[in-house]
Formats: sequence, C-alpha cells, structure tokens
Amino acid sequence: MAQKKKKTSSNNIALNKKARHDFFIEDRFEAGIVLQGWEVKSLRAGRIQIVDAHVFLKNGEAFISNLQISPLLTASTHITPETTRVRKLLLHRSEINKLIGAVERKGFTMVPTALYWKHGKVKAEIGLAKGKQSHDKRAVEKDRDWQRDKQRIMKGR
Repeated sequence: MAQKKKKTSSNNIALNKKARHDFFIEDRFEAGIVLQGWEVKSLRAGRIQIVDAHVFLKNGEAFISNLQISPLLTASTHITPETTRVRKLLLHRSEINKLIGAVERKGFTMVPTALYWKHGKVKAEIGLAKGKQSHDKRAVEKDRDWQRDKQRIMKGR
C-alpha cells in the first residue's frame, strides 16, 4: 500500500496580528489577489510583510496597497520588481457592494487580516473593522488576563 504524504506546513502565508489588536473585526471576506509570477515564488519562500497593508475601494473595485513582497535574489532580469505595488483584489459584485455600503455609510474600515493558500491559489482575508480606542485595548487585555487567571485557578482544584 502506498503511504499518503502528510502535509506538515500550514496553509497560512502571513497573519496580521496587529489588526486584531488595533481593530474590532466585525465581518470577514475572502478575496483572490492578482499577483505576478515572481511574487508567488516569494510568497512560497515567506518573504512578505502584511502589517502596514490596507484595503481601499476605487471605481467599484477593491485594491490592497503597502503589502510588501520582497523579491528573491533569483528573480528574472527582464522585469523590475516593485515590492509595494498596488494589487487588485478579486471579489464578487455583491461583496463589493456590501463593503462599499459599510465603509461609506457606517464608518467601517477594511483591513487585511491574513494571506493563505487555498487550492493552490493565494487568498486574502479582508476584515471589516472598527477602530479601537486605547481604553478598549486595555479592557480587552484585562479580560484576557482574567480568563487566563481563571483557567489557572480552575486547573489548581
């Protein structure tokens, strides 16, 4: 019998933990992302930074900017790679309409929360978010500490 090869690596390419710290994520959307060949190779090598990235809408389309993908040293010589170019996001029209309504009317912002592989393609998780104030961040941290202490107390019994 042939043994199946177990996949040891995760499907995650990059997570934006800072977004979860700075925003209340209300809703999440999955979007495809338009990439060039050298960018996909760099993603496989893990040469990406998503922390400063943000999503914006223009002419009924979604784009992501400041997503930094560093080129590999073996990149092709006939192209000049731009590390932080604006990349188009692929969403359904109904999803774009929901995003437009939430951003323009309700005051939400769009933040990329993760990049991951799905069926061999790169997907971006977009979070519809509201900003946290400093007192909100303190309250969340206090609640997290209390939950941790409560687990320790229950474990000791």
